[in-house]
Amino acid sequence: MRFWRFIQYERSYLILCAVIFVLTVAVYATNPQTAWQWQTFLYAFALAAIALTAFMFRRYAKNTQAIRRMNDDEAEPLSLEAEAYREALEQAGMAHIRALNEVQAKQKENYDFIVSWFHEIKTPIAILRLMQQTDIDPRSLEEELTRIEHYAEQAMYYAKLDSFNQDYELVNCNLELLVKEVVKAHSKSFISRKIKIRLDIPLTVVQTDSKWLLFIVNQLVTNSLKYTDEHGEITITARIAEQEKLLIIRDNGIGIEAKDLPRVFNRGFTGSNGRTHAKSTGMGLYLAQELSKKLGHFITCESVPGRFTEFVIHFPKNNDPYLSMLQNGNAAKTQ
Repeated sequence: MRFWRFIQYERSYLILCAVIFVLTVAVYATNPQTAWQWQTFLYAFALAAIALTAFMFRRYAKNTQAIRRMNDDEAEPLSLEAEAYREALEQAGMAHIRALNEVQAKQKENYDFIVSWFHEIKTPIAILRLMQQTDIDPRSLEEELTRIEHYAEQAMYYAKLDSFNQDYELVNCNLELLVKEVVKAHSKSFISRKIKIRLDIPLTVVQTDSKWLLFIVNQLVTNSLKYTDEHGEITITARIAEQEKLLIIRDNGIGIEAKDLPRVFNRGFTGSNGRTHAKSTGMGLYLAQELSKKLGHFITCESVPGRFTEFVIHFPKNNDPYLSMLQNGNAAKTQ
């Protein structure tokens, strides 16, 4: 029965009242100047019992009312403990809502990417279908196959983004060899579009995951090729500064509008160039930046419309990406 459970929880009040009454009677009984009178004792006991009973019934009524209004934010808590529990529940509810919002946002991001990916990959597939009905141009065939491979690679790395810490290996990586591998992969595009490539990479070794860094550099070179006209030029240089090492990829293409620069690394952002000059999923630069951060690097971008665009991969010397990865993993486990 709820009332008896209530009495069990409130027994501290009953014990306190009994102790106070006994102490009062003891003081009164041990006073030699006062004669003991049973009639007075019983009268005082009856008044105390009535007052305690009225108090307990009133408190029981307030507790049952508080239970009925427990979902009402304006209901007044009956104790400091109840107030603390209410605050804890509110904080837990807010954290739960934030977690749900993050999950929903992530689901929406994945859905948007999948829809965009399907939309983009349909184009080269449709072109290949048309080629089957006409004379196949080897150069066009190679371009469309390269586009399909590029989109497939983006999807694969996007899928691995959340499980990055399970698939990486930090090694000393020679930037010159890595950049030459990327340029070789795009050699046909450089030749067919008559775009010059200039390399100025002295011996520069950085601590990174070569596979992931290869993908990052490939995304930046792909972006430069996409927005550089024929007979243009792309320059890739490496520099060693006091606090960091730099890999700089610069092209003399169409450039990026000033209003778009702060958002070029946002997920799904294509900007005015992506809408007017070339189709884009808006995922390449986003993935490059996110993977760079996970490796302990970061990318910056400068551009002047009609003149140049310059991406810089920063490799801080005092940053230990392995230690950062461990710290992030431990922090995630404790949350």
